[in-house]
Amino acid sequence: MLEFIMQPWPWWFSGVVISFIMFILLFFGKSFGFSANLRTICAIGGAGKKVKFFDFDWKKQVWNLVFLVGAIIGGFIAKEFLSDGDYAVQISEATVRDLGALGFAAPTSMQPGELFSLTSAFSVKGFLILAIGGLLVGFGARYAGGCTSGHAISGISDLQVPSMIAVVGFFIGGLVMTFGIFPLIF
Repeated sequence: MLEFIMQPWPWWFSGVVISFIMFILLFFGKSFGFSANLRTICAIGGAGKKVKFFDFDWKKQVWNLVFLVGAIIGGFIAKEFLSDGDYAVQISEATVRDLGALGFAAPTSMQPGELFSLTSAFSVKGFLILAIGGLLVGFGARYAGGCTSGHAISGISDLQVPSMIAVVGFFIGGLVMTFGIFPLIF
């Protein structure tokens, strides 16, 4: 049993768990999205006194904050206690070649050091990429009325047409970034 836990789980397992959670949320009339947590955290901090958008009854969203904390703790537990640490990420050879052409070293994790390391974050280029990317993601999530998890998981499972349109936009944006903008940056 312990050997099963220490190995990467099948890809479909997360789909089963997400489906189970969505059925529970739909049953109780809740919707899910991580970007809503930022609004809740700002409301808890008192931002509602200055900005009307943050003036709402945040206590009704505490369950979503618990989900956020659980996701962080769950990721930590999975990394620290449920993985053997020797498992190298499996990325296709074509992707490795494409990343190499852009100046990336052979990947050893899902987060390349050229983007997600302290050295990169404190370089001018790395800081600008992270700051501008964060602003664009934050603006996009607000403009779209939610984030990818809210629209793609919760909105589509609830058959909301705006969520379906938003997800198409997310995919188009991802393709433009991957094949158009990203090669210009690196």
